[in-house]
Amino acid sequence: MRLPQGFRYASVYAGIRKIEKDDLALIVSDTPAAAAAVFTQNRVVAPPVVLARENLRVSRGKACAILVNAGNANCATRTGDRVALATVRAAAKALGVKPEYVLPASTGVIGVEMDGGKIATALPALVAGLDAGKFNEVAAAIMTTDTVRKTAFAEIKSGRRIAQIAGMTKGSGMIQPNMATTLGFVVTDAAVSPAVLRSVLKRAIARSYNRITVDGDTSTNDTVAMLANGASGMEPAAKVFEAALTDVLESLAQQIARDGEGAKKLVTISVEGAVTEAGAETIARTIANSPLVKTAIAGSDPNWGRILCAAGNAGVKFDPRRVDIDMQGTPVCRGGLAADFSEDQLKTKLGERDCYIRFAIQGSGQGRARFWTCDFTEDYIRINASYRT
Repeated sequence: MRLPQGFRYASVYAGIRKIEKDDLALIVSDTPAAAAAVFTQNRVVAPPVVLARENLRVSRGKACAILVNAGNANCATRTGDRVALATVRAAAKALGVKPEYVLPASTGVIGVEMDGGKIATALPALVAGLDAGKFNEVAAAIMTTDTVRKTAFAEIKSGRRIAQIAGMTKGSGMIQPNMATTLGFVVTDAAVSPAVLRSVLKRAIARSYNRITVDGDTSTNDTVAMLANGASGMEPAAKVFEAALTDVLESLAQQIARDGEGAKKLVTISVEGAVTEAGAETIARTIANSPLVKTAIAGSDPNWGRILCAAGNAGVKFDPRRVDIDMQGTPVCRGGLAADFSEDQLKTKLGERDCYIRFAIQGSGQGRARFWTCDFTEDYIRINASYRT
């Protein structure tokens, strides 16, 4: 793993969490970087999201730092706006940069007042601890109900020059991004303009974070932010950069789905033959969000009728008599009717950690999409029934 040049990272315990585990982190570019982000489309928007959007507008797509806390979403509170602004200003002062060059992000419980003084008190130690090698520490600090740290990397070569992309994310529940999910941060030492970064990030998100779901909920704080500081001196072709970035984001997205709260299986859904790509994505999302499909997968039950039923609820026109469905590579439905397969053998295959569902519409449709989700288990209910307590 080689990290991008010109970035430093730090995390500390500021007392925001109930348990003593790092809950405040900084990602800093040594020089002003091109910056872009995508945010939640939930109508309830957390103040850190509002302020991050505004800072990107004022700075015209430049940033030096990302300040992130875990344990409190700083959302739906009386003091949320003041806390977000005060902590950004405090971080900017500690780093010696303009306030609009700091992007805030928060994750955790909604509706609980956050003590911004804890962040201000912790900032000197946080800044003093900045180090080029602490990427993984920050990736761990942003976790909430996640059971594993989630990171991904890519390398771009052009002649003798090499640029690196490094991404981290957190997310395990309240996951159905309509842009991104919970929090994700990507840094690169490639030279990319803010305008190119915005367009490339938006398209890469559409193929990755926008195609996962755990429980069908979109958070109030969803943010994926990216910094490109150009420290490698390499300006990659936009298509090459987009392909590498998409690989990183797809890996992060799959890691979120695999680590869904209570999940035991990663489910990949492939839809083919729809009239449009958007139609294929809608069908895939509807299958992925079906509690009946997800519980069947949890029980290793090859109940393909639930898949067909979910697709029919997607609001996308197709002829059910032209539908083929495969599970784990085994044909279970042909032409909308049951195929001949061994229930016992397929049940055994469905007990594996990775589950594959193919939903194909016969005909000339070119629309196709991949989507990732996880199974629903009793542990999901247990985790979310006691999230605050």
